[in-house]
Amino acid sequence: MASSPTSILLCPPIDIKKDTNAGGVVFDSFLLRKQTKIPSEFIWPPSERPSTLKELNVPVVDLEGFFQGDEASTLRAAELIRTTCSSHGFFQVTNHGVDASLTQDAFDCMDEFFRLPLSCKLQAKRKPGSLWGYAGAHSDRFSSKLPWKETLSFGYLESGPEHTVVDYFTSILGKDFERMGLVYQKYCKAMKDLSLAIMEILAISLGVDRSFYREFFEDSSSIMRCNYYPPCQEPELALGTGPHCDPTSLTVLKQDQVGGLEVFVDGGWQSVRPIRDALVINIGDTFMIANS
Repeated sequence: MASSPTSILLCPPIDIKKDTNAGGVVFDSFLLRKQTKIPSEFIWPPSERPSTLKELNVPVVDLEGFFQGDEASTLRAAELIRTTCSSHGFFQVTNHGVDASLTQDAFDCMDEFFRLPLSCKLQAKRKPGSLWGYAGAHSDRFSSKLPWKETLSFGYLESGPEHTVVDYFTSILGKDFERMGLVYQKYCKAMKDLSLAIMEILAISLGVDRSFYREFFEDSSSIMRCNYYPPCQEPELALGTGPHCDPTSLTVLKQDQVGGLEVFVDGGWQSVRPIRDALVINIGDTFMIANS
């Protein structure tokens, strides 16, 4: 990772779009998808391109009993989570309490944002040193092996101002994006509630007071990240997201039905099959270190 943002060439000279603020060029997925070849900055070495044949055994944990106060069901869920976290830390949850219509609204808003002209998306451009904002291919941080994606990230703090997310969207994109901010405000709240419930089950699985982690993370902040993977002419040469570890305590991921998520287990990459209406849970580095 570069210590400071660097400007790089992301498309052939004929398609260069200058970033007048940073003095460099920016990733324009609309232009890139019109070309027959992807730029060299997006090509990953063959040794780093996963060739997935095996599917990871990711348990599906039904949370209905937990939310209904069924102790036997809760203990079964805790044991299942304990077992998988001892192996790789990934599981999927169903009956998680996040309304399907809210999730669809969040996906629709994501599509709406990434369909905007580049000039509009750049109004939310991530500033150097910040975790919030729009980024194309993480070109503000890397100069090679770039991910073929666009992202929009923003924070959520339940104990902060009542409309933190709404204010973020309206302040950078204008009043017309108030509804988008409201959708994501509700979505972040639902995800925070689910995360605290999972923390309670994790406490049970570790044999500590069931409220220990829920109370510890009650005032925690979280980051919402929307990832968009544009069509790619040479997908066999590129990666949507490069290999990484999640440094947070807990990641909640909503996959679409296209798939693509892979986990490095037992010396190789294994795929995680999307399950409709399920959410993927990943125990992050911070939580693992705290309990090691």
